[in-house]
Amino acid sequence: MKVLGEGESNGAISILHALGLGRGCSIGIQLTTKVQMVEYPADIENDRNGLLAAVEKCWRDRGLPTPDQFGWKVDSSIPIGQGLKSSSALSCAALRALNSYAWTGLSNSEIADIAAKSQLISNCARTGSMDDNWASLEPGWKLVDPALSASESIILQGDVETSLSVLIILRGKRLVEISADAFSQHEQIFERSLASVMRGSILDALSSNGMAVAAATDDQEALRICNLSIASGAIAAGISGSGPSIAIVCFQEDSTSLSRLFSESGLEVISTGIYLKDEISGVQ
Repeated sequence: MKVLGEGESNGAISILHALGLGRGCSIGIQLTTKVQMVEYPADIENDRNGLLAAVEKCWRDRGLPTPDQFGWKVDSSIPIGQGLKSSSALSCAALRALNSYAWTGLSNSEIADIAAKSQLISNCARTGSMDDNWASLEPGWKLVDPALSASESIILQGDVETSLSVLIILRGKRLVEISADAFSQHEQIFERSLASVMRGSILDALSSNGMAVAAATDDQEALRICNLSIASGAIAAGISGSGPSIAIVCFQEDSTSLSRLFSESGLEVISTGIYLKDEISGVQ
């Protein structure tokens, strides 16, 4: 089947959940989603919210060119519904595929804006996930205001040590209903995370954000896993997104022992790393 255009984006883990204080921050990891536009319609698995249809609608609403008939082909290593920004990765990769097909030359900020709108339309995100979109598109971290356009949203940004290992602990489906009120009740802990971000202490922010999200979702098991991982040699650990996955950041030499610790406890562990470079757009 002929490929009309293709794009790729990556998953990410949370540094600061945007529901806590109206500011968000994420960093990309080396789990990817690749999307191809193909010449005929095709069935897509795991797009229950109709995100790809929302992407196409937002693209057409801008008056941008699309073929009369086409379909999507998706290949992803990002677990869905785990707080690992699979929706941001899918929408950004699909928009890059459309960008590739139409030769429209959209910037990453323009793609982030359309991705945010498509996620809101499809109810994949409460805030539009602007911080997650940026993390899916570019390396490093950005503290953003999701209420603003992508080009105006960046409050602060920086790099993170890329030689570190990241372990993702998967814990099945999300069972807790996410409540904005519950997050606002724990503002003090989110403020600790925000203060760490403002100092550039991203990994401290990851851990304190994880504590805040665990409190907001009453996830005592997550706190136990995070505390155990740090006691066992991890640098930082916290819930990613609204959960249920847990992101553990550690030195490479500690990755194997930490992975074994949790896999022997019956948990599924994915070993990955910090996102380094966007091969498609050339951002470094």
